[in-house]
Amino acid sequence: MIDYFSDRENGPVARTEEVITPVVWAAIVATVQGLINSGAFGQRFPERCADGQAICGCDENAFGAAVVGEVRGLEWPLQTTSKVEDGFSFQWEPFAPDTLLILDFVAFAHAMVAKPIQREHHKFLRHDHLAFDQEAGQEEFRDTINRYFARNGLAFEMQPTGRIVRVLPPVIDLALRRTMFNTGDRTLDVLLEEAKTKFSDPNSLIRREALERLWDGWERLKSLADSSNKKNSVHLMLSAVTTEPALYARLDAEAHQLTSIGNDHLIRHYAVNQKPVIDADHVDYLFHRLFAMIQLMLKKKAA
Repeated sequence: MIDYFSDRENGPVARTEEVITPVVWAAIVATVQGLINSGAFGQRFPERCADGQAICGCDENAFGAAVVGEVRGLEWPLQTTSKVEDGFSFQWEPFAPDTLLILDFVAFAHAMVAKPIQREHHKFLRHDHLAFDQEAGQEEFRDTINRYFARNGLAFEMQPTGRIVRVLPPVIDLALRRTMFNTGDRTLDVLLEEAKTKFSDPNSLIRREALERLWDGWERLKSLADSSNKKNSVHLMLSAVTTEPALYARLDAEAHQLTSIGNDHLIRHYAVNQKPVIDADHVDYLFHRLFAMIQLMLKKKAA
């Protein structure tokens, strides 16, 4: 990792952006093109020496065909500018595909890359015969991509497996990392774990599913103490949280508010008069708010 002076002076950039800009896309394309030129995709898409068939580089056409076939929606060669027409004239402007397409491409490239190692030099054809270290190549690629994400404030991180996850807001990230669900109810545990996993997905639609699962978990949690009477069940659980009347009243009001949010918006039901929750920031807020309540009730129940 490069030690940038500005990072030491100003601290790291806040990781809040969720749209990959043309600037970052151009950097990713330049990195991949450099890897193609070095032969780093040659293990999976080999260019072979005419004298003996040893691998001497990467077959760029084969690599490009695989990209187009696997990452639907991307063009090859990769485009970093688009033609914008204005009457009889036109100009080229910076361009980036949809962010999810870019993330899929990055994951694909990570799966295919391997560090090329010179095995021998072929003097007559003036090229090297190559061997490959996939683990080292993938690590270097991850470091580069994660550095682009971090320095441009993008809320994405590539894990050692190549899976890309969202960098969560620090408070909710810490809470999710520390929480293991063992409620005694298998269905509830599955709902909460699914919500936890989906919430770190880069796809905003998957994160909305996380919110739905969390609200389903909330409804099930409310009947955990008394399956025949949900109102009494909530009373029993909140009484375990606190015996202080004023705080109990506030938590009881919050429980009613959370239930009302789930019923009035397109979270648990899909009636035509319900309002959808679309904005990613609203999803984050509602998830954090409900998760805090669930975490508190389960912690005091466990105690």
